[in-house]
Amino acid sequence: MADESTTALQIELVAADRVVWSGQAKEVIARTADGDIGVLAGHAPLLSVLVPGVVEITSLDGEVVRAAVEEGFLSVAGDHVSILSEDAFLASEVDAKSVQTELEAAQKDDDANAVLRAEAKLRLIDKAS
Repeated sequence: MADESTTALQIELVAADRVVWSGQAKEVIARTADGDIGVLAGHAPLLSVLVPGVVEITSLDGEVVRAAVEEGFLSVAGDHVSILSEDAFLASEVDAKSVQTELEAAQKDDDANAVLRAEAKLRLIDKAS
């Protein structure tokens, strides 16, 4: 049986201005331009474009860390996964009332990208509850 160090992924979730989450995990699920993707240890090398959505990271102890991400990139090299996003928020950092206001403003301004970002945050809140 392999030990955890050989089956663990090293994850970095990075926004433009900060490291949002970093650590070891069993699995990462993210939404890319080609659809949802799951990454486990031993995954083939990959570079993919992220679209606004929710990233789910399952830690080694089974805890699921969720974050809303904006546009960016997902890179897999060996067992190292980098999730690079213009902005990213953990569930604990998102306020439903603020996001609803953000969504309404985006809809009023007919800003499709801002609507997608706000909807991703709302999905994050929904999954976290």
